[in-house]
Amino acid sequence: MSSMMERLKKNGTLKESSVLTDSIMMNNIDETVTEVPAINLALSGSFTGGMRSGILTIAGPSRHFKSMYALMMASAYMKKYPEAVLMFYDSEFGSPIEYFQSAGIDPSRVLHMPIKNLEELKFDLVKQLDALKRGDRVFILIDSIGNLASVKEATDALDGKGTADMSRAKYLKGLYRIITPYLRMRDIPLVQIAHIYMSQDLFPKAIVSGGTGIVLSSDNVWLVSRSQDKDGTELQGFNFNINIEKSRYTRERTRIPITVKFDSGLSRYSGLLDIAIDLGFIVKPTQGWYSRVFDGGEIEAKKWRAKDTDTAAFWDPMLSNITFLAAVEQKYKISNGALLDDEIDEEMDEA
Repeated sequence: MSSMMERLKKNGTLKESSVLTDSIMMNNIDETVTEVPAINLALSGSFTGGMRSGILTIAGPSRHFKSMYALMMASAYMKKYPEAVLMFYDSEFGSPIEYFQSAGIDPSRVLHMPIKNLEELKFDLVKQLDALKRGDRVFILIDSIGNLASVKEATDALDGKGTADMSRAKYLKGLYRIITPYLRMRDIPLVQIAHIYMSQDLFPKAIVSGGTGIVLSSDNVWLVSRSQDKDGTELQGFNFNINIEKSRYTRERTRIPITVKFDSGLSRYSGLLDIAIDLGFIVKPTQGWYSRVFDGGEIEAKKWRAKDTDTAAFWDPMLSNITFLAAVEQKYKISNGALLDDEIDEEMDEA
């Protein structure tokens, strides 16, 4: 450490100050990998990555599997840390105990925290975060931030006033300004459920409701859409698309497919077939059949029906194939390369 660095560190008032290469805030960041590779891809740009501290916003219309995505991540976190607690701020009361149990979460490890307005959320959440320290294993879920009224809005309703609360978005920004550094410095993940509305543009697009503060403060923002999954005329489930609206890790505008069946739920290998076909690691030798492509471009002789590709026997060799994993990261992960490439540097030097 240089003498100037030592002087600055000694004279400062911030006890967490350290050389960047030694900073625990920057180098010892917890990452929780879920059991579903496609979810990990949406979170990190990699099948082998996962959720980190900070804010993940999952937005979409009603009945779009938003809460279950959050519970899936909470379940992975609580399996990783047996002492972990799920702080569940609940304003919608649409997630019964059975939801938690189906996700593999022990309800006795969930602190249910009913809230009526933004002010209650702010005062309690800030107090809880201030009392925590780095290393405390807590997962925070807010369901939902999009449907939470302000005190002013509730008071106006009681007084019979019909005016809109124009201060709500500003209040939300204030909340995020306070909690964002706490979450990163305490290394705590927070998932919040939000709603969307459609813009009035010539080509309408989905926008997260609640103002810009929600998006600006989030590390990741997912917009969830869905379509029907049918066998002939029979509805078997839904095809959900996780659209990456914002991410610090996954390339924005990425669309990751997830299929949920009524009879079997969300498959661990959901979405992988589309991704592998797009990257050229799976081909269709004949209609309705699939074969894997291994290193060197060799196509296996065996052919698999579509229903048989949703198995460990089909995917385990692929998910241990370093070439395939690298190709996925190259397509989906945000690059951490040089800010300027060498050619531009050389051109500037010559000029």
